[in-house]
Amino acid sequence: MKVVILSSLSWSLINFRGALIARMIEEGHEVVACAPDEEPEVLERLARMGVRFRRTPMARAGTNPLHDVRTLLHYRHLMRAERPDVVVAYTQKPIIYGGLAARLWSRARYFSIMSGLGYVFSEEADGRRWLRSVVSRLYRIGIAQARCIFVFNSDDHRLMQESGIVSPTQRVMQVPGSGIDLRHFAEQPLPKGPFTFLMMGRLMRDKGVGEYVEAARIVRARHPDVRFLLLTRPETENPTGYTAADLDRWREAGLIEFLPETRDVRPFIASAHAFVLPSFYREGLPRTILEALATGRPVITTDMPGCRDPIRHGVNGLLVPPRDASALADAMEAMIANPQRVTAMAGAARQTAVDVYDVDKVNALLLETMQLQSTAHTPPRAVPPPALLVPERA
Repeated sequence: MKVVILSSLSWSLINFRGALIARMIEEGHEVVACAPDEEPEVLERLARMGVRFRRTPMARAGTNPLHDVRTLLHYRHLMRAERPDVVVAYTQKPIIYGGLAARLWSRARYFSIMSGLGYVFSEEADGRRWLRSVVSRLYRIGIAQARCIFVFNSDDHRLMQESGIVSPTQRVMQVPGSGIDLRHFAEQPLPKGPFTFLMMGRLMRDKGVGEYVEAARIVRARHPDVRFLLLTRPETENPTGYTAADLDRWREAGLIEFLPETRDVRPFIASAHAFVLPSFYREGLPRTILEALATGRPVITTDMPGCRDPIRHGVNGLLVPPRDASALADAMEAMIANPQRVTAMAGAARQTAVDVYDVDKVNALLLETMQLQSTAHTPPRAVPPPALLVPERA
């Protein structure tokens, strides 16, 4: 079969969907990967895998309807030229406009991967309910004929129902995120030296960066040797973004150590004793949490949709209220005071990744549902079965 995969960023084809694409190729399918940008490293890696790449222009963060019409027309040309059997789309604009194009101009079976509902559905956007209403309507149109809609947490499914994005008869399946490659993210021993926390993520207010910095201020007042690493890049165009000047101010105050964005986060996760993500963004299932768990690092994160799903409080990490730097600092100090507990949590973190989030198990479930897996392969049963959140339509 010919499978067309629609994305909004070429790097994500390798970073988030690389293992899934590799499995499709292994099963004998022809894969065409699409994105609006042409990053040479990505194109080279896709070519080595035997994947064709097609550029599909898109204003990723724009709201100009003329730009979105242009994207839809490019998808129309794509469907007519490629005549795919299966279309898989993820992230907002590919899901909406790719779904509409597949519905109007192809006979392909269409699947959407809703990895998170994002800023528009977060508390930060409560003042822009008109935009939320528009996006909900567009989502509803885009996924109206989807054979299955994959979600990463049950909270997103509930909100999709409340917002009218999915109908009561549509097939929605909860899966364990995109999975994590347990060979690439191998278990690492806890480091020696001062207790070190690491946060990785976009430099945005709703990712909890401000709470992380404030918690660092509180903890360092009592534990001056503790290190706080922040791996990120400035977000100058995002409405909730911090700037390079903010980073410089925190660094000069001795609160955080800035790590520039990198394509290989493994050494930095290995250098930390615990991973922190104090997000109150509308997450699906943060990939950074899965990377930390697989490496064998306990996680401190918020009791929020997506963030809380992989965490068993007190077992493989700690959950704290969102927007609460004091509670975050308390959780950090609880770990600092009990290294034996941290060691136990580290082992439990790795086991969680092995039992539930192994990318091979997750991809087997996706391929089986999309009918892209040969009968020679039987899906692994060590992972809990996916939750079919509403019955399959007749």
